[in-house]
Amino acid sequence: MKNLSKPVYLTGFPVLKVLILVTGLALAACSWYVLANWLRDDNDITWFAPNTACNLHTQACAATLGDKGRITLTIDTNGRIEALTILPLDVEVEGLEVHHVSVDFIGRDMDLGLHRFALSATAPGHFRGQGQVGICTQAVMPWRARVILDTPEGKLGSWFDFDVIRS
Repeated sequence: MKNLSKPVYLTGFPVLKVLILVTGLALAACSWYVLANWLRDDNDITWFAPNTACNLHTQACAATLGDKGRITLTIDTNGRIEALTILPLDVEVEGLEVHHVSVDFIGRDMDLGLHRFALSATAPGHFRGQGQVGICTQAVMPWRARVILDTPEGKLGSWFDFDVIRS
């Protein structure tokens, strides 16, 4: 006769533990997604399209911010922008009082996380810093550099597209 007062343990596959692990991983992924989008919140930024297509690999790119002013982004590289290389960033602002400047590198075709770099003021209207684009998962990875200005009237920004070739 069996003793029913003792717990019965299954010696097979631990289904409950696997379900707990899968649920934990799903919650972690959802939390990361929500946190990344909350940190990247750009609903309060007034965006202005860049003036013309330009090549950040070889030249500075500029955008006119309506009738408010103008920004110019320079990434000083010797040739091409490479993944995981420290990039000197230089932003010049004309016609605006700016408290803070940051540059975001975001993937144009896929979410590659938040790559936001704050720049320091070196002179009135001139901001410098360093940034880095993440590792490329494709042969050619399309990126967007977003320049965000914090002004007394609110946040203003523009973007410049470029591609990084996996080396």
